[in-house]
Amino acid sequence: MFFDSWGGLLRVAVIGACAYVSLVVVLRLSGKRTLGKMNAFDLVVTVALGSTLATVLLSSEVALAEGVLALAVLVGLQLAVAWISVRSQRFRAAVKSRPTLLAWQGRLRDRALREQRVSRAEVLQAVRSKGLGGLDQVTAVVLETDGTFSVIPAASAGNLGALGDVPGATGE
Repeated sequence: MFFDSWGGLLRVAVIGACAYVSLVVVLRLSGKRTLGKMNAFDLVVTVALGSTLATVLLSSEVALAEGVLALAVLVGLQLAVAWISVRSQRFRAAVKSRPTLLAWQGRLRDRALREQRVSRAEVLQAVRSKGLGGLDQVTAVVLETDGTFSVIPAASAGNLGALGDVPGATGE
């Protein structure tokens, strides 16, 4: 069906604008962390926010107030999880992944690559993107919790304190 009624179009326009403004307000009140670099948990919440917004826009069975409350509940739960994660290491371990050492002292860690489903080519691309010509110039390549690669060149490795939370990066 291409057209149902002018009333339906008007509803989508009005509710859409109100829901959008409400989402922006809720996200601004929740702070920068809500839309920061995402881990798996953050991604799930972001998808749920999008799904909720779409439902509010397209379903006349969901009132705007219910949709705004649903958005606020999702953001509130994400804030609660972030707050508890900062205060409880056990809880943090349950909801967030840890960084993974993919290469150490110029050598790829094949087991880590398999476990994380990362190809050799992806690691080499990350090394090249840092302007390095080979793994021999690399102290570490880390797959971060948000899915990005961090490359620590040997020339600027320093005391490796930044690798303190990366399992296996102990100079072995």
